[in-house]
Amino acid sequence: MPLAAILDKTVEIPDDVDVKKVGEEIEVSGPNGMIKKKFTDKRVDIEVRNDEIELSVKDPSKREKALLGTYTSHIQNMVEGVQNDFEYKLKIVYSHFPVKVRSEGNEVVIENFVGEKKPRRAPILGETKVEIKGDEVFVKGLDKDDVAQTAANIESATRIKNTDNRVFQDGIYIIEKAGRPIK
Repeated sequence: MPLAAILDKTVEIPDDVDVKKVGEEIEVSGPNGMIKKKFTDKRVDIEVRNDEIELSVKDPSKREKALLGTYTSHIQNMVEGVQNDFEYKLKIVYSHFPVKVRSEGNEVVIENFVGEKKPRRAPILGETKVEIKGDEVFVKGLDKDDVAQTAANIESATRIKNTDNRVFQDGIYIIEKAGRPIK
């Protein structure tokens, strides 16, 4: 009888971060706050030890290897997020009509975009904070997924169809992702 192959990965837990596993949910807390996420797939076994989290898959297929990598990345991002906020930076670009952007509750309101009377709205996900300074929009938060999706929501709210984007460049565009400039 052949031995079962086991593929495993580990995520180091820093001293100032606490990790708990409650059922299918992983709870990571640190100096900046706390993040909870569910990892429901039974094929990936997650064990929390004193100084590391071990993720393993028994007899992995191609899909299970990919799932293991995805879960590992999510947990690494959770650990990094409770230590340092993730920040995306967007730039407001307009040529004729001055655009007014404001954060209102759990959405971003974009007024007078290309002279439109009705404001465009983009939802803010989770505990993400949106700050507008001049022609720049800063999106910050603990959860990388929520921060990235909020920035994408703002960018896609100002997307205009059926125009040549080389000529017509009005919009709000992501210029930095988690501290790295977009090329």
